Amino acid sequence: MTKMMRAVEISEPGGPEVLKLVERPVPTPNHGQVILKVAYAGVNRPDALQRAGSYAPPPDASDLPGLEAAGEVVALGEGVTGLAKGDKVCALLPGGGYAEYVATPAAHCLPVPEGMALREAACLPETYFTVWSNVFMRGGLTAGERFLVHGGSSGIGTTAIQLAHAFGARVFATAGSAEKCQACTDLGAERALNYRDEDFVKVMKEEGGANLILDMVGGDYIPRNLKSLAEDGRLVQIAFLQGPVVEVNFALMMVRRLTITGSTLRPQSVAAKAAIAAELREKVWPLLDARRIAPVMDSEFALGDAAAAHARMESSGHIGKIVLKVAG
Repeated sequence: MTKMMRAVEISEPGGPEVLKLVERPVPTPNHGQVILKVAYAGVNRPDALQRAGSYAPPPDASDLPGLEAAGEVVALGEGVTGLAKGDKVCALLPGGGYAEYVATPAAHCLPVPEGMALREAACLPETYFTVWSNVFMRGGLTAGERFLVHGGSSGIGTTAIQLAHAFGARVFATAGSAEKCQACTDLGAERALNYRDEDFVKVMKEEGGANLILDMVGGDYIPRNLKSLAEDGRLVQIAFLQGPVVEVNFALMMVRRLTITGSTLRPQSVAAKAAIAAELREKVWPLLDARRIAPVMDSEFALGDAAAAHARMESSGHIGKIVLKVAG
């Protein structure tokens, strides 16, 4: 008899209300994969994009939303080494996190940091993989550089502020309220700018320009970002809340030797994401073990209340991460 599990599926493209609690067969591990019994799953913007029908999962991924989770290893596929049944891990997922069990490559699992609850650990993979790969591996941020992150109070933003500060950069952030700006400075930002009444271009120019900008807004922020960069500055684009199509004067890029780059995480190969995991384990996990950095938690919802969790995220009222409690 097939073992079944509770899961949240996208019944049709649309708003949060299309997320429905259903029963699905428990997955089995392929070569190199493990099965996790999920305790908590993180809620992220790409989940909402997938729900709306604008971010299709890779062909070999689960159609269920959910790109990160924490829980217990309960099954091992062929070829898996370094993990055992009963291990508590957090993991970057190809999809399927909104469920009681999920399959994921073993190489994308990381140990739950010392003394950290599974609720917090579920908030680590998606944001830490994204920030580390874009800010440090792709963007090349080094100590002493001026770093600007937009959306500083988001899950990505709170992670980027803490990591950049921990590695010695001067951190600047934008956010949309005094409360959110305060959260950014509490985490290590030298200055947090309320984008509703401050011009980040003017401020960054006064500071000598940003050496690196991490942007998830897009739209008219893109040409403004280029004006905010110092000579030889780098712009790393990871999302487009205001749209990807803008007019840009590339002469500015040539004259000031600017670099424009970016990436998306989910479509990258298993090997590429395993390489990010290895760097995180070596360079970032010791900071988490020592509690020098930690995920910022906003709220928790039951698995069956995934629609409310999405509504909370899309209201942009949250500070930090939202999680779904899947199992005790």
